[in-house]
Amino acid sequence: MKAISVRQPWAWLIANGYKDIENRTWSTKYRGPVLIHASARRITSAEYDAAFNVVIDYEQKTGRTVIFPPLSNFQAASWRGAIVGVATITGCIAESASPWFSGPYGFTLEAARPLSHRPMKGRLSFFETNERPHKKFALVVPESYQDATEQEEVANHEK
Repeated sequence: MKAISVRQPWAWLIANGYKDIENRTWSTKYRGPVLIHASARRITSAEYDAAFNVVIDYEQKTGRTVIFPPLSNFQAASWRGAIVGVATITGCIAESASPWFSGPYGFTLEAARPLSHRPMKGRLSFFETNERPHKKFALVVPESYQDATEQEEVANHEK
């Protein structure tokens, strides 16, 4: 499965279903699932404060409350350099009134969910991981992996 590296705290905001646009300097025609990789770069307090201000704007515009983790969480090694979630890219836009959009391009995201952090080296652009989300649990597993719980999940969907 493809993945895309995103700096914290933006990766957390995407994986937890708040940030539904990922900004890039380049466009994409790709549509489909993508693993969210939190880059290994350590976040600064200024970057955290800037993100916090966007979260406040988002809360005011949507009425949703974000339980935003403290800076120390985002600076922890276990929160960086890892797959942290999955989402579906549904489009690529060049403008939006969303507080998450800063352009010049934004990948629109849906169906995001967090996954247990799986350490992995990131790369620029989209990159192949040979990993995928487990069909039942919030885990990242090799693409070829399947266990009985996944077979049960498939059987339940077919009923």
